[in-house]
Amino acid sequence: MASSLWRSVFGGSAAPAEEEERVAFWSIPERAGWLTKQGEYIKTWRRRWFVLKQGKLFWFKDSTVTRASTPRGVIPVASCLTVKGAEDVLNRAFAFEISTRGETMYFIADSEKEKEEWINSIGRSIVQHSRSLADAEVVDYDSTKHSVKPSSSSD
Repeated sequence: MASSLWRSVFGGSAAPAEEEERVAFWSIPERAGWLTKQGEYIKTWRRRWFVLKQGKLFWFKDSTVTRASTPRGVIPVASCLTVKGAEDVLNRAFAFEISTRGETMYFIADSEKEKEEWINSIGRSIVQHSRSLADAEVVDYDSTKHSVKPSSSSD
């Protein structure tokens, strides 16, 4: 799932190393913890350590994350449209989903509290990073207009 998401967002076959290196995922994450994630091709559930930092959701095989660690995958949250509970979809407690234009990824937290905290953290990151993306695309129409001098009126 995430590798095809990565390809659809950034092109190529996997997350390029330079994208990972730009984010110090090993230091002071916005959120980190265990989640169970559904596999992309074989739909088995695997427990992974997730790190949310600077608009990217990384996952690792274990919780010992250092500068030398290689993420198993990464989701750029700016490409995500929604994050919401998914217990009714999966018929599993503490489930949530992250949706993009092309796919939906499913996760299971260890408790209702953790599920809500992940949803809130990812949701905040989606808003922050989609806003900064939108701000970068804003055209300043005022700078293209001819300035008009205010008329001096003598009342």
